[in-house]
Amino acid sequence: MASHVACTLFTLHFILFSSLHTITCGAFYEEVTEAIAIKRVEKTTHLHFYFHDIVSGKNPTAIRIAGPDNHGFGDTMMADDPLTEGLEISSKPVGKAQGLYALASQNDICLLMVLNFAFTEGKYNGSSISILGRNQILNDVREMPIVGGSGLFRLAHGYALAHTVWFDEQGDATVEYNVYVSHY
Repeated sequence: MASHVACTLFTLHFILFSSLHTITCGAFYEEVTEAIAIKRVEKTTHLHFYFHDIVSGKNPTAIRIAGPDNHGFGDTMMADDPLTEGLEISSKPVGKAQGLYALASQNDICLLMVLNFAFTEGKYNGSSISILGRNQILNDVREMPIVGGSGLFRLAHGYALAHTVWFDEQGDATVEYNVYVSHY
């Protein structure tokens, strides 16, 4: 009789409380049940900064790493570009744009952007957002997706609006970014 009561209590305990624990399925992954998942409110943050892409001079911030000899379709650049609070490159730095971009169209000037915007100032110091998308640089305003982030931008999604405010014949450019990023 006592063993039947103990078995019933164990079964009842297992049924009622098993959804409150994390189910471990080996070292590769674990499933978190709804009962213990952290409930957070998603918010949207607007970021405004300037991106400075310098391909000329003694200290470029973007260098060509691959592409054909004729400098066209397929050209690929690696960037470590400064992000600043103001239009001038001498204004307060707020982060770095690190990653690559490449000429990805045979018919027009369109870039594939694969960049992390790593922030180094203020509330978002140590956090980053990731952009992966198409940048039709001859359009006045281009929209590119935010596909993720880290730190305070973990699980981020949203979009970035880019507007070129200055460029020269050597290829140096300053681009204004308005970023709308949803995160927890």
